[in-house]
Amino acid sequence: MTPGFVTMVGNNDEQKEFPMSIPYDRKTPHRFDVVGSFLRPERLKRAREDWKAGRISRDELTEVEDECIRDLVEKEKAAGLGVITDGEFRRETWHLDFMWAFEGVGHESAAFGIPFHDEVAKIDDTYLTGPLSLKGEHPFVSHFRFVQALEDERCVAKLTIPAPAQFLEQMIFPANQESTRAVYPTDEELSAAVASVYGDFIAQVYDAGCRNLQFDDCSWGVLVDPHAKDVLGVDDEGLERVKGQLLAVNNAVLDARPADLTINTHVCRGNFHSTWACEGGYDGVADTLLANEHVDAFFLEYDDKRSGSFEPLAKVPEGKKVVLGLITSKSPRLEEPDAVIARINEAARYVPLDRLCLSPQCGFASCECGNKLTEDEQWAKVALVRKVAEQVWG
Repeated sequence: MTPGFVTMVGNNDEQKEFPMSIPYDRKTPHRFDVVGSFLRPERLKRAREDWKAGRISRDELTEVEDECIRDLVEKEKAAGLGVITDGEFRRETWHLDFMWAFEGVGHESAAFGIPFHDEVAKIDDTYLTGPLSLKGEHPFVSHFRFVQALEDERCVAKLTIPAPAQFLEQMIFPANQESTRAVYPTDEELSAAVASVYGDFIAQVYDAGCRNLQFDDCSWGVLVDPHAKDVLGVDDEGLERVKGQLLAVNNAVLDARPADLTINTHVCRGNFHSTWACEGGYDGVADTLLANEHVDAFFLEYDDKRSGSFEPLAKVPEGKKVVLGLITSKSPRLEEPDAVIARINEAARYVPLDRLCLSPQCGFASCECGNKLTEDEQWAKVALVRKVAEQVWG
């Protein structure tokens, strides 16, 4: 590949090169961005299996993780990205590993799993075992330091973690109500505890140098689904109450952050092995999430009809950016650039073009298994985002 250019692979396998002219910015999001997770290399998958089976040590697994992350970051840089992540290579899932690191959180192999559209995600059942606290340094802090050390003059590191609302929702699901109430009799006490431990974590990762944090949040994806009341075990009034609780816990954490810490959020409807869990437009949460959550930018899933129209974007306040997730990470099929540009222009009817950005709809591997595409197909998706962003914003 020519230095200073990114290679784009089209449907006909023809390779073209495009200049990397989009300016670098230490504050995210960027015009050309990614959600954060990438497909795990087979070598990493084997190493984790060997570690779980006792065939290699934790140090040996960490060595493989380090090498795979260094290789990933080189690929991120070669793709022209101005933001780098560790691909979530040290995690089993995008959210639960973060929760497991706090005192008072337990987990075990799933008895039933979480139903997705085409299969069941057998990720660990996760629940409260005692009061929440953060003892010592959270492991994600060292994860961040490793990536930060790989920054250069053209890229900045960001860390992805589940949103406080995601943590709260995990513990108020009907299956967890009994264990949660044994520790926190009321939602108010639970919310205060969640906000407190997030504050402790943010203080640690901020002191480590993090200035770009991303809250990944499927809780709103659950709320817009037609079956939301059944999933949460509430009626209409209860559903509105949950919306208020999720907004309040997120804003409690956001409002207490350091002034120079950028926090964006990614809203998803489930992303497991190329399947999805929920569907529904943003209309039902526009007045809470889009109008009133105190993040700097929204990464919004918009790759198919499950996400609804762009009309709710009219609720996004002046000054906030929206990253349109128009390129699916669930399929290797490459979208037509002209069709993507047309959708960006449609979204610009509600949010000015200068406040819009572009990314894949989600990560490529929210869990270790990853989505159903190859690494080459994954990077072709990233290159497509780059190409369209170059055409739209220059």
